[in-house]
Amino acid sequence: QVQLVESGGGLVQPGGSLRLSCAASGRIFSISAMGWYRQAPGEQRELVATIPSGGSTNYVDSVKGRFTISRDNAKNTVSLQMNSLKPEDTAVYYCNAQIKKNWGGRFDDYWGQGTQVTVSS
Repeated sequence: QVQLVESGGGLVQPGGSLRLSCAASGRIFSISAMGWYRQAPGEQRELVATIPSGGSTNYVDSVKGRFTISRDNAKNTVSLQMNSLKPEDTAVYYCNAQIKKNWGGRFDDYWGQGTQVTVSS
């Protein structure tokens, strides 16, 4: 089965940087869009950034200019470079990918287990 595993979360001071990575493994025929979501305590999960296989990146307004999403199609990975971190960025960050497992199959959403990012002084 397909698995997405995130890494790179941790504790950082305001203004600091972190880089999150997500690796997809298992039976993968093709990956369409990939993205990052986050969920803060008491809040709903929100989309942070997306990156289609061959299109432009998209970001929620609150992270524009600070976060950069990228992917390596050969390695089935997606990363999120987070700079100038703010306390309001504190959340569990989840990796998401639209994955087709077979030639005649459909694209389904897969999620990572989440990685904690804490921004605090």
